[in-house]
Amino acid sequence: MADLKSKRLIYLKGFLFLVILLFAAGLIIAQTRSWQITLLLLLVIWSAARLYYFMFYVIEKYVDPEYKFAGITSFLQYLLRKKQK
Repeated sequence: MADLKSKRLIYLKGFLFLVILLFAAGLIIAQTRSWQITLLLLLVIWSAARLYYFMFYVIEKYVDPEYKFAGITSFLQYLLRKKQK
């Protein structure tokens, strides 16, 4: 599959991810009606976003400029290679 190059489609893709996130989170909150579950859900969403940012942006820009990410699997392989050296 070729890389997505259209700016409009890239923004659409991001918007659709946001819609899925809000829809799924809304359903979970509506099902549980618990402030504790809502807080935990917010923490999961926030920490997952920060982890993703760390794995790809922080490592590439501040730790190892030679590292180019291709997904979570490539990050795990990167860690294993670093550990073996």
